[in-house]
Amino acid sequence: MPTLKARRDEALGGPPGQVRVELASVTKRFLSPTGTVFTAISDVTMSVGAGQFCAVVGPTGCGKSTMLSMVSGLDRPSGGAIRVNGAPVRGIVDGVGFMFQADALLPWKSVLHNVSLGPTFHRMDKRQAKDLARDWIRRVGLSGFEDHYPHQLSGGMRKRAAMAAALINEPSILLMDEPFGALDVQTKAIMSDELLTLWDQSRPSVLFITHDLEEAIYLADQVVVMTASPGRIKAVYEIDLPRPRGTAQQLRFHPRFVELQRRIWESLRDEVQRAYQRSATGTPVTAAEGREL
Repeated sequence: MPTLKARRDEALGGPPGQVRVELASVTKRFLSPTGTVFTAISDVTMSVGAGQFCAVVGPTGCGKSTMLSMVSGLDRPSGGAIRVNGAPVRGIVDGVGFMFQADALLPWKSVLHNVSLGPTFHRMDKRQAKDLARDWIRRVGLSGFEDHYPHQLSGGMRKRAAMAAALINEPSILLMDEPFGALDVQTKAIMSDELLTLWDQSRPSVLFITHDLEEAIYLADQVVVMTASPGRIKAVYEIDLPRPRGTAQQLRFHPRFVELQRRIWESLRDEVQRAYQRSATGTPVTAAEGREL
């Protein structure tokens, strides 16, 4: 019987080695409450190769989350084209996993039931789905908490459960929107290490949004820097650190890591300052406040 991943790859229209994300001259505009047009992102062209881990960094409000929503099919561009494995995105794309900023767990269901939802929805036998969920709960370090509910878990534990719920479906493409942003430094480092270990086992194509530059460099094969609003691609950096990379705490002292961090921050710093200056002189309209055009 084919695995969930094999069925996802078949649904995407090609073998695993060809799965990728492509954005071609993508623009997204919203109509603000005052009637003016707000451009969230403008003329964005980029791609995520098969098995590639791509991290996107940029100042707050530059359209990073909007971009993920469009790739997933939850939103649509105002201009340009988005393709998954060569097929235009016209709705929710099968084979794409999405890990949101919030953990998105159902509060009335236990950890076991939350993690097993995906396989159950894909018509896996319930007993088999729960056995698979128990394995993933073990892999993210939550054994013994299968019957706990989200409100009974710490923030880091909820993130682990959410990661298991996303990865259990073996997505060919994984979208992650600041999944560890609300965690403390120590927990974030542990979660980053776990994510890299789990990613290395199945190698989905990952589009990862973060404000943490160290996190981006540690995890990614490629770091994309976006400008202040409207978001555009400013620079792309290839992360040539060897894999496996060990732990985040070990790698951050590597001379090449330090050099990459310096170079990327020099590019990002101007955009962060520009975004701050704009917010200090007036409240800009955000994508969440506008009506789609």
